[in-house]
Amino acid sequence: MNLNFLLAEQDRLAAVQAVGTEIEYCVPANLSLLGYRTAGYLVVGKDKWAYIENGKAKEIGVIADSWEYKVIPLIGNVVLETEDGQGKRVLVRSTMEHAARFGYVAQALNDKAANRKIRIFNNEEEASCAKCGGRLVAGARVCPRCMSKAEAFKKLLVVSKAHWKLLTAGLIAMVAASVIALAGPYFQEILINGALEPPAGQSPSMTLFYIAIAALVGGLVIGELLAIVRARVMANVSSNIAADLRKMVYEKAQSLSLGFMTSQRAGDIMNRVTGDTDRIRQLIQELCTTAIYQLILLVAASVLLFSADWRLAFVVLLPAPIVAYMNMYIWKHVLWKLFHKQWRIYDRANSFLHDVLSGIRVVKAFGKEGREIKRFRTYNSEFAAATIKSETLFNVLAPITNYLIQLGQYFVLLIGCNMILDNQMNVGELIKFSMYASMVFGPIAWMMFMPRWVANALISIDRVFSVIEEQPEVLEAQQAVQHRIRGEIEFRGVYFGYKSYEPVLKGVSFTIREGEMIGLVGHSGSGKSTLINLASRFYDVNEGEILIDGVNIREIQQEDMRSQIGVVLQETFLFTGTILDNIRYSKPDATNEEVIRAARIANAHSFIMNLPDGYDTLLEENGNNISGGERQRLAIARAILNDPPLLILDEATSALDIETEGVIQEALQRVMKGRTTIAIAHRLSTLRNADRLVVLEKGKVAEVGSHAELVEKRGIYYKLITAQRQMSKKEQKEELAI
Repeated sequence: MNLNFLLAEQDRLAAVQAVGTEIEYCVPANLSLLGYRTAGYLVVGKDKWAYIENGKAKEIGVIADSWEYKVIPLIGNVVLETEDGQGKRVLVRSTMEHAARFGYVAQALNDKAANRKIRIFNNEEEASCAKCGGRLVAGARVCPRCMSKAEAFKKLLVVSKAHWKLLTAGLIAMVAASVIALAGPYFQEILINGALEPPAGQSPSMTLFYIAIAALVGGLVIGELLAIVRARVMANVSSNIAADLRKMVYEKAQSLSLGFMTSQRAGDIMNRVTGDTDRIRQLIQELCTTAIYQLILLVAASVLLFSADWRLAFVVLLPAPIVAYMNMYIWKHVLWKLFHKQWRIYDRANSFLHDVLSGIRVVKAFGKEGREIKRFRTYNSEFAAATIKSETLFNVLAPITNYLIQLGQYFVLLIGCNMILDNQMNVGELIKFSMYASMVFGPIAWMMFMPRWVANALISIDRVFSVIEEQPEVLEAQQAVQHRIRGEIEFRGVYFGYKSYEPVLKGVSFTIREGEMIGLVGHSGSGKSTLINLASRFYDVNEGEILIDGVNIREIQQEDMRSQIGVVLQETFLFTGTILDNIRYSKPDATNEEVIRAARIANAHSFIMNLPDGYDTLLEENGNNISGGERQRLAIARAILNDPPLLILDEATSALDIETEGVIQEALQRVMKGRTTIAIAHRLSTLRNADRLVVLEKGKVAEVGSHAELVEKRGIYYKLITAQRQMSKKEQKEELAI
């Protein structure tokens, strides 16, 4: 992300005069404090900041004079606020386009004011195109205006190389079919000049008549057979290439970091695997079955026309440049915008539909079916209106183009008939010439439709390859090793933020001993779940390091490390399939006895056996046909089946009632013996048996100790557990009152 915009010379001189020659950050502040558009910039130097507008420093400040710089999001804009000895005030205002930039700058200003090391890592993606400033394709780094069509086809060609044999066969069939089509007018000339209307001085020949008829019929049969072969070959090739792309996108999605996947809508990823690859399949099929064939006919027929009579050929091709220019201009300046708007509305509607159908329980729980129907009708109406506009314009363009093309044919007939009357041409030659002319006009008319499906396919190519070419945030080290985990974990000076200008963890350092149970405690948002995400290496730290048994986790093979970690997440997810398959997911080769043992430990065996099909019971989507507590117990059984040396429990018993939780806690106590365990629990009483508790406060380690030690200390943990006890007593009184 650009944090140092280039200034115009006049603005640069004013900035240098205001903050010094070292300009460290320069970001647009494109709204005045009253909300009007401006051409202003916030410039940050070594010790000072300044607001530059139209070659003047409108305001200058010393960074150290303020002790807090904060970005406040408003409706459609953000402000940078500062607090100093005179209180709080707004420095600059900007549109949401630059909100992330101001987040970085605010963090840098705070670090400078406190004389700290600046910890921003500038890992945010641009929301708009760096070249034209236009909106990028949703979930990708693709600008529809600036994308290179040649580059898109080049990427597709690389994937297509694996199917070169079938592509070559299809191309041969295409060339053979075009040769046969081009031979048709020649035999028409023989038919007319040799039998039906021979030139003066020649007598009709039935032999030539039968030869010409046989050639025309044979050409028709062979041409149709070649068309069938061509269509079947290209359908095969296009389907295989689309299948390759689907496989590449899916495999890449599996290898990408959790940060990328959580930043994408599930509907967008699904659309790239299915919808976008299908558009590419259609492009390949159309391109190789029709477009290339039409192009061969256009070039070959044009050459034959000029070789026959250059004057008539010029008349035939006269409308072509006009038609081409008119189509290019309208597509570039009008229709492209309409189709792009239509695509954006479709994309939003698709994402909305996925969200509503995924959250249908919430919709029905709040009785908002009518509201969602109205919202869908709005999207549907917008899409229909955009489609009608583009189709209306296209349907006006098509007749005009056809009219211009037909004019060329009429001129050919007019001039050709006059040439026949002047004995400069015979009837057979005119028929042949007219047929070749139609072979020129046909491709020109057909190519009007090309931009329509090419435009959509190009966007799909870029959307697909934006995933395939995406680089994982969590990279495998070149010399990554396998490591048998014993269980000692050390956090050394860990800084991390999902947005690096908003750190969640700040300088976290502590050690977990082998076989120790650690409870993570803190207010919501203090960084507990983030800490276990880092320990599982779902994300990489921005600064610092995490070591397992003295080995940096960046140097351990990801698959090997995660196979030795049992995780029970707060949000339980079960796959569609049997209970047996879901428990066995962590260890596919587990025996039935091992599965039953894990289920017993998780207190799941009894309820499973009460189901009609037992372990063969088929679970619906995310296990919706069993209770929340039962789903959680299956997740625990799945986590411990592989006998992992490291166990992570993120609110693992949150969905269980107190009685069931007690049984699970007793089972987990047996499971946790001899293995390292990191646990987060909503009810702090469930962590009283932990060897140590680590209390997090605003991303920092505030307290470390056993339950008894922290209670005696009467610090943050004591306040948390006291507040929870008071809440529990209040709930009990309310229940008794009822």
